[in-house]
Amino acid sequence: MALKTVLCVALCGLASLASAAGRPIPSNLKALYDHAKNNRCEKPLSSDRFKDGHGQSGFLYCGDYEGVVYLKGPKGRLGDIDVDCDGANRSKGECANDLTGQGQTSFKDEVQGYGLDDLDANLHGYVVFGNEGKRPSYLPSDSGIEPLSVIAVVCNNRLFYGIWGDTNGNTDTGEVAISLARACFPENNLTGNNGHEEHDVLFVAFKGEEAKPGANGADWKADNFNTFEESLAHIGDRLVAKIGPKASESTGVAMPTPSSPHGGLITITVVLVTVVVIAGC
Repeated sequence: MALKTVLCVALCGLASLASAAGRPIPSNLKALYDHAKNNRCEKPLSSDRFKDGHGQSGFLYCGDYEGVVYLKGPKGRLGDIDVDCDGANRSKGECANDLTGQGQTSFKDEVQGYGLDDLDANLHGYVVFGNEGKRPSYLPSDSGIEPLSVIAVVCNNRLFYGIWGDTNGNTDTGEVAISLARACFPENNLTGNNGHEEHDVLFVAFKGEEAKPGANGADWKADNFNTFEESLAHIGDRLVAKIGPKASESTGVAMPTPSSPHGGLITITVVLVTVVVIAGC
């Protein structure tokens, strides 16, 4: 019995570690990353006068790939990560030194329909996507992106899933909830007052209702980031797998990539499930 207990605890810990570390980047998403980094946007959806929050301009929202919208910067730059603490518990934990936090997120009214007062940046890995209030402005919903829908975030050579949970009231881009920021770069000690300033982060939003978990499609009442992030994977994996070739290269219908969205984690998952069943955890 003692051996069985130790084995079960170890397996659960390994599964949790895999989630906390993100996922391998599937080959089709890596192709999008490389395209966004190394090529100009041929199908801009917005002005290119958005900024990164640190004085650099030339950022825009791009539609080169069918069914998705992503953030792109000039001269080989992608997004950076500035920390957002808006919403519930906005001064909690590593957000205590955030001087710009707001008391609510953009979709608070809809979130309340999910049984929450608002999104909590310490738990819900949301992405600030879109800009309203000043010129230039751009709302992802104008391109078919649903509020509170899944967004794929490629950071630190890993893949995480977040949600479109807020918009920027200025012209800045590249902002995410503190929980997602720290998951992406756990070694950087990110707080509400400092972020990741390298322009190497890809944000990919997905068009249509399929990308939206709704009230029952995600664990909105999770008590930690990992649990919430993992609850988005069943949607995120499916969406990422559908990312096809660049729109201008498509023959009409984007076919799903043959590679597994989990990459190397699929083997680990099968082994974990097999051993758990044998152990009777």
